[in-house]
Amino acid sequence: MKQVAPLRYDVIFKKAFSQPEMFTALVSDLLDIQLEIDEVENDKVFIPSVGKVATRFDLFAEDKKNRLIVEVQHAHYSDAFERFVYYQCSAMVETIASSNNYSFPVTIITLVFFTGKKAPSPDSSILVHDLEPRDIVTGKVIDGVYKRKHRLIFVFTNSIKKNTPENYLEWMRAINDSLDEEVNEEDYTNPHIHSLFELIEKDRISPEEYARMKDEYNKEESEKQAEEKGREAGLKDGRIETARNFKALGILTEEQIVSATGLSLEQVRAL
Repeated sequence: MKQVAPLRYDVIFKKAFSQPEMFTALVSDLLDIQLEIDEVENDKVFIPSVGKVATRFDLFAEDKKNRLIVEVQHAHYSDAFERFVYYQCSAMVETIASSNNYSFPVTIITLVFFTGKKAPSPDSSILVHDLEPRDIVTGKVIDGVYKRKHRLIFVFTNSIKKNTPENYLEWMRAINDSLDEEVNEEDYTNPHIHSLFELIEKDRISPEEYARMKDEYNKEESEKQAEEKGREAGLKDGRIETARNFKALGILTEEQIVSATGLSLEQVRAL
């Protein structure tokens, strides 16, 4: 067994996949695209920004044919899906130089790995957004309308299903296995995944990287606590409004309102 740093952390994910060889191996296995790159950019931003939000991409690489964005997300943000749709659209719009030609010069694909969020579909651990035009009556895809097949792909690494495509399976298992900080290399046949485990081996993690992991963890915990407090405040407000309505109707005693809402007698009397 090998001790590794969890790939749920942004700093560790970037440490591994900012290596051009590792990035191109991932893209090749999952998308069957042979990227020709010398560099993978971390925290890529467009200057000037596209739209009103300065989008920042975790990992970004492109060659003459393709633009690839790879993101990792562990926290349970409520707007995660919409945010990555915005990322995809921004990356597409940025490629258009002028109104003289609206043809996209490259294919734009965004891969998002969710390490903590469960897949919303009971049938699949991978969701795909694409711009393929479909006949509204038959549902058939009409070929030849667009030259480029842009895609936004959500991969839920902790929701592996029986029908998960084989080319995704080992990479998803590897990412998910790293979360408990221990992996068995013998379970994997892909040599690039063995290289991945070497890159994130605990002995290779610097003190600065550990510090950034701790900062990420503390940030996630703070956000969880803030969300929980917000939910509790919302529930309390709802109970108070319900109790106020019961009192206005005048058909229940204060004790019955306490039983129905879960508020204290003092809270009910104070309304």
